[in-house]
Amino acid sequence: MNGSGKKYRFLFAGGGTGGHLFPAVAVAEKIKSKLPGADILFIGTKSKIEGTVVPKLGYKFKSIWIKGFSRKLSFENILFPAKVIVSIIQSIFINMKFKPEVAIGSGGYVSGPAIYGASLVGAKIILIEQNSFPGVTTKLLSKYADEIHVGFDDSKKYFSDQKKVFTTGNPVRQNLGSVKKEEALKDFNLSSAKKTLLIIGGSLGAGSINKAVAEIVERLKQKEIQVIWQTGKNYFETYKNLSSQNILIMPFINNMDAAYSACDLLVARAGATTIAEILALGIPAILVPSPNVAENHQYFNAKSLADKNAAILIEDKDINLNLIHEILAVIHDEKKLVELGSNAHALGKPDAAEIIADRAINFAVQYD
Repeated sequence: MNGSGKKYRFLFAGGGTGGHLFPAVAVAEKIKSKLPGADILFIGTKSKIEGTVVPKLGYKFKSIWIKGFSRKLSFENILFPAKVIVSIIQSIFINMKFKPEVAIGSGGYVSGPAIYGASLVGAKIILIEQNSFPGVTTKLLSKYADEIHVGFDDSKKYFSDQKKVFTTGNPVRQNLGSVKKEEALKDFNLSSAKKTLLIIGGSLGAGSINKAVAEIVERLKQKEIQVIWQTGKNYFETYKNLSSQNILIMPFINNMDAAYSACDLLVARAGATTIAEILALGIPAILVPSPNVAENHQYFNAKSLADKNAAILIEDKDINLNLIHEILAVIHDEKKLVELGSNAHALGKPDAAEIIADRAINFAVQYD
């Protein structure tokens, strides 16, 4: 697609959490595979996940000063207006120097100044919105966007210009689902004769999920259920003593591909990246949305699936009462597992990263 030999430039902005960063990385990977000579730059915050992950992946990275507005009373909030202004100025200078043909924003507060700066230098703007309920930054940037790619049909109604909104799905990594189940179980030293429950609550962990699981571990063992339990680094020391031959407890799972392949049922929060991976792989899941996120978007993510019988939804306040009941009701019911997995897979859009990458490349080529 690059017959002229020109080195096209693509700017990515999004981060703060893996849910905003990894869809951008998935699109960047696809662009790089189609245009090996593409010049790719990520803008983010040094202290957040993108500050460590992006340079490790070999992409150029520039940081800006922005930090999100805290919903609690905080001295940081006094600095918020100054940080926004400084970040916009930083972003304008970065964009003037880099001169991107296309800028792709994947959400989080950091994408605001970066994508606004790109619009001022004439870049084509693509926004990726992973959540069912669009974030504030995406809604603010929508007027500058040439295209907005959403993960859920439910999201479209929140944008005034429907002509530029496409239900493309959430981009996921290229190597997802590359491990066979037998190999995955061997990796974790688990038995193929038992059902496997995977529990994840994000890299830092989910306090309510961990607490509820700790109370039912013995019951799970009695029911011959083996468990891969990611506590998150904040909770590992509290729960590591509950580990046994059938209960694997770790602060973080490095090989999520193997963990997904090994499991028969997943218990997880309802972040957009987790949802996209569940749909791409057709994983039967019990979703416990975090109540501590902006605009309660995880609840709407989970409800979008539950309404289509593609996942089971347990609200965080009900987890202690309902978790063991739902696990036992589903994990030994082959018909229900297949139903949930099939319905989830039918909602999946595994080509999302490729579609968005192709749109970005087309914009870049037209820019000439």
